[in-house]
Amino acid sequence: MMSKKWNVYVARKLPEPLEEMLREYCEVEINPRDVLEDRKVYLQKIKGKDGLITDSRVAVTEEVYEAAGPQLKIVSNYAVGFNNIDVAGATKRGIVVTNTPGVVNNATADIAWALMFAAARRISEADRLIRTKEPWGWTPSFLQGRDIVGKTLGIIGAGRIGTTMAKRARGFDMNILYSDRSRNETLEQQMGARQVDVETLLREADYVSLHTPLTAETRHMISAKQFEIMKPTAILINTSRGEIIDEKALVEALRTGQIWGAGLDVFEKEPCVTPELFELDNIVMTPHIGTATIGTRRAMAETASQNVIDIMLGKPSAKVVNPEVLK
Repeated sequence: MMSKKWNVYVARKLPEPLEEMLREYCEVEINPRDVLEDRKVYLQKIKGKDGLITDSRVAVTEEVYEAAGPQLKIVSNYAVGFNNIDVAGATKRGIVVTNTPGVVNNATADIAWALMFAAARRISEADRLIRTKEPWGWTPSFLQGRDIVGKTLGIIGAGRIGTTMAKRARGFDMNILYSDRSRNETLEQQMGARQVDVETLLREADYVSLHTPLTAETRHMISAKQFEIMKPTAILINTSRGEIIDEKALVEALRTGQIWGAGLDVFEKEPCVTPELFELDNIVMTPHIGTATIGTRRAMAETASQNVIDIMLGKPSAKVVNPEVLK
């Protein structure tokens, strides 16, 4: 039996059932607004808290650990990625860091496919044209796009989301290449996928979809050199983290025809976007809505809450980013 309820602070209003779940076990304070508080206000609110529920827009740094105090036991991230958190600093202090993998797989893969179709078939261009209300007429060359059926899809980062993305390609008879540190037997056995290095994948793929976490090694892993390798007919999709692509190099690649098109749900300096991207017709952009379905956001809230409860009750959790803290 736990001796007392933990005090938990939630960085912003998140979907139900987060609050209902937490209040059974914790004393909960929630920022009632969708937007984040001023940093100084946030640092004051977290003082003395045992747990924090945060999201990818909150930088959880040494400053946060100091402000919260030595009793802080868990940072539960309302996201799969955790590049916003100083995990090493948390580990050093014995703070558990958790995330929300699994529940976002379908929604994120779906947005990647939506971007792929939109870029390949020039949906955004067509929508903009028809909204001008100007007359338009059919010609054989009118808004020609690129085929998807039978083409080669390259997956960089064949984890949960990358695998989900690749599985959807079965209905389109696509060839699958993947690049990952680990072998993905599921893709190989079910999809006939072939594991290759990144350079080979970029050279051979008609569509390249990024699903790798942001690390020191993956930051700007797609830059000028990589665009030179890619087919001039290739389309690049990114639903992982914006910093994986050098946006200035992407602008140049799209502008000069080194690649045919791109679809982005994430950006290098969110919420800002490299201004030159707005001038290009061969890119489709969405404002980081990969997990933005009602069901997925609710499931993320439930997972983030359950992570706090599990750690508080001493239950094992597969959602721990730094499991060495629990040993």
